[in-house]
Amino acid sequence: MLAAITFAVFGQTLRHGFVNYDDNDYVYQNPVVAQGLTLKGIVWAFTGFHANNWHPLTWLSLMLDCQLYRLHLGGYHFTNVLLHTAAVLLLFLVLRQMTGALWRSAFVAAVFAIHPLRVESVAWVAERKDVLSGFFFMLTLAAYVYYVRKPKSLARYLMVAAAFVLALLSKPTVVTLPFVLLLLDYWPLNRFDQLRKLPGLILEKIPLLALAAWGCTKTVEAAGTAIADNENISLPLRVGNVLVSYAVYLRQMVWPEGLAVFYPRPEKGYPVSIMVLCLLLLALITGGVLAFRRKRPWLLAGWFWYLGMLTPMIGFVLAGAQAHADRYTYLPQIGICVAVTWLAEEWRVSRSLLGGLMAGVLAVLMVCAWKQTTHWKNSETLWNHTLACTTDNYVAHLNLGNALLDEGRVDDAILQYQEVLKIKPRYADAHFDLGNALDRKGKTDEAISQYQQALQMNPGYAKAHNNLGRVLCVNGRLDEGIVQFQKALQINSAYAEAHNNFGNALLQKGSVDHAIAQFQQALQINPASVEACNNLGNALLQKGRVDDAIAWYQKALAINPGYAVARSNLQRAVLQKQ
Repeated sequence: MLAAITFAVFGQTLRHGFVNYDDNDYVYQNPVVAQGLTLKGIVWAFTGFHANNWHPLTWLSLMLDCQLYRLHLGGYHFTNVLLHTAAVLLLFLVLRQMTGALWRSAFVAAVFAIHPLRVESVAWVAERKDVLSGFFFMLTLAAYVYYVRKPKSLARYLMVAAAFVLALLSKPTVVTLPFVLLLLDYWPLNRFDQLRKLPGLILEKIPLLALAAWGCTKTVEAAGTAIADNENISLPLRVGNVLVSYAVYLRQMVWPEGLAVFYPRPEKGYPVSIMVLCLLLLALITGGVLAFRRKRPWLLAGWFWYLGMLTPMIGFVLAGAQAHADRYTYLPQIGICVAVTWLAEEWRVSRSLLGGLMAGVLAVLMVCAWKQTTHWKNSETLWNHTLACTTDNYVAHLNLGNALLDEGRVDDAILQYQEVLKIKPRYADAHFDLGNALDRKGKTDEAISQYQQALQMNPGYAKAHNNLGRVLCVNGRLDEGIVQFQKALQINSAYAEAHNNFGNALLQKGSVDHAIAQFQQALQINPASVEACNNLGNALLQKGRVDDAIAWYQKALAINPGYAVARSNLQRAVLQKQ
């Protein structure tokens, strides 16, 4: 039943595409992932930071998907659904093993499976990290329950530690897992029925806490600029966002309406009255669970599971522009569901009535989650829905503009970028994307102006330097363009497109040998770049190395058989050889 309802809701994603929000960085524009599972990719996954994250196991899983499916999109979604289903089944088995309660455990697992808040984690390929870490989180709980039966067993403890490491390597936000294990010791495992046992149980978690500290260090190191960009946000604004987010997640669990992929954070914070109400709500619930901790220990365990697991993502440390995010509730809200389900068991109603009520809740959640999943069909449906659910959402306008631009609807895209700049005039990404759209319309002078404005706001914007250089070269200003390519490569030496464009500029200036070197560097970074293959062929042809040029044209066509430019150049090279 659990597997069936999960696939009933999320099976539709097998017909969905990628979205233009992180999926490009994670899969279809990531040259390392695109090569599949390689030794170079494995080293890159463990040693580098990409997209302000460090989760090597997630990268490896996406590389494996690429190895198996290439760009058959259904495969990536299938893996997400499969991992989520496995996490659901493990949660059910672990809860039943710990509590002995069959139907309550099944209900908690079912809500976890199909709640609309799970849609973002499952339907979004870039959130592979959620479902993968969730699977290993459940595996760690299973290993811990196995260890508790014989606490002195080193082998069993190492199984717990190994599963925890795999969870950390998938998404380090599971660093709170040792705290969750301590809550499970309290209930339902009942391992410290006497207070004197608590120090020993804490000591038992020290190795796991050390692993968690390592995970925190890697996360902060990877987040880098994402955290730095929010350093100017004051502590009162952060605390206000924390209080409101805790309350909003509770409301969304009960009434999952208006869910969106991005919720913009109010620049001036929330009204004091709202923050006070949220604080009172949290204080009231906390006081209640503490007051009933002896008679109803599951209330304390479930509530503090929720509070504790959200801590890394709740906003004390900000790494992004979102106020909160549905995906952050993936594991934390299990605690709330456990507390409410065990409390409902005490209702003095017939078993059939209670069972019917639970079935009704699940049916409503299934319908809502299925509908929410349909919004993830493609980028345009996702961002149109987001705009319908939120106000002044500059991120949604920007990404909708990018989706429209990809479809060739340039004028519609320009309108979206202009909406972004009305909301946030000093947004470098909006100026950059508007420059791209103007360039598509042939308005190169206006495009240059937009790229320059983007660089005024963010001098370290490598893509803006690259695109500005490209447009300058189109206008015949080769020397100025070369300067921009050099700046882009100073910022990001592994920027394949900038190497390729730099090579083109050098080739136009007659510096053929230096151009060849740039094309070779581009291909070393991204061997699948058909443009670099073709351009290297052009440079070699100018050197009179016709056979080598033919080989590179053929390689470009092997990557993309429909690349007409390379086909034309190949025919020209073959004729020249004859």
